Amino acid sequence: QVQLVESGGGLVLPGGSLRLSCAASGRTASSGTMGWFRRAPGKEREFVAVIRWSGVSTHYADAVKGRFTVSRDSSKNTVYLQMNSLKPEDTAVYYCAAANSRIILSSLRFEESYPYWGQGTQVTVSL
Repeated sequence: QVQLVESGGGLVLPGGSLRLSCAASGRTASSGTMGWFRRAPGKEREFVAVIRWSGVSTHYADAVKGRFTVSRDSSKNTVYLQMNSLKPEDTAVYYCAAANSRIILSSLRFEESYPYWGQGTQVTVSL
């Protein structure tokens, strides 16, 4: 009932910046939760960042804290992931995920909490 489309991925230099977008459509809810996950080559999908749809709070993985910022524009039903000071280890397919509920704090980092997923967008940080 929720469709997600990521965009903004690409090839960037180390130290560069990139902004990912996730446009949501369908039966979204004002009480919902939007998360970003990533899967690096040869690794499992991991949590990156999350924002309550209300914009009240955000949470970040330790690996990206201080470099990435998640935000949302409710008028456009879109969430963003601003990525600064990018490192080669940030190279991954980035996925947007959504839930039409306020996921409890202890479950925000687990992909099982999110019923809806985008197709992913590739981010490559390399010379």
